[in-house]
Amino acid sequence: MSTGLIIALIVIVAVVAVAAALLMQRSRGSRHGVGLKRRFGPEYDRAVARHDGDAKAAERELAGRVERHGDLRARPLEPAEREQYEARWTAAQERFVDSPGDAVAEADRLLAELAGARGFPDGGQYEEQLAALSVHHAHHVEGYRRVHRVAQARAHGAHDGGAGTEELREAMVDARALFDELVRTSRHDGGRHRAAHDGEHRAPAARGSRMPSLLHRRQAKES
Repeated sequence: MSTGLIIALIVIVAVVAVAAALLMQRSRGSRHGVGLKRRFGPEYDRAVARHDGDAKAAERELAGRVERHGDLRARPLEPAEREQYEARWTAAQERFVDSPGDAVAEADRLLAELAGARGFPDGGQYEEQLAALSVHHAHHVEGYRRVHRVAQARAHGAHDGGAGTEELREAMVDARALFDELVRTSRHDGGRHRAAHDGEHRAPAARGSRMPSLLHRRQAKES
């Protein structure tokens, strides 16, 4: 076999190997992206939008969140703690009738405290706390964002955060979904709590359904 033919065969083998490696890398990247999209749901789309449509940049950000917070194991709440948080949330909802902005600001504070109590980063590190929550509660973190935006706007002097009553009500309802996720007994607490967990999870949802009636009472007062 001539030297030229040997060199040609070596080049062909090298090209095939490189092509195969690129295909494997692309396949792994595609599977990685699909996995992140499945895990983060709407949070994936928000990350892509925040990066101006750059899916790779969004996936790097989300993968970084998983690397930092994926191993976090939530600390279960004691029954007394759970009851206290639920009572405070109920009080915030009742307050919505007379002062929607104050109620939303209280919801923001309450979520920050509750997340910290469950073992997520402290509420003083809002962005990092939100990032950690998005890894484990991706479908419900937007409500926290909404009430936090209102609370921050109010802190800077905007009346009710610049939002109308209906927008504030929607923020409270969305935030309630994350509250329910955080206040209930975690799956790591063991099977002995499962029956209590099921009952407790249904009860907050029923209380959360009172928000429309509270809005109607608010509207009646304004008229």
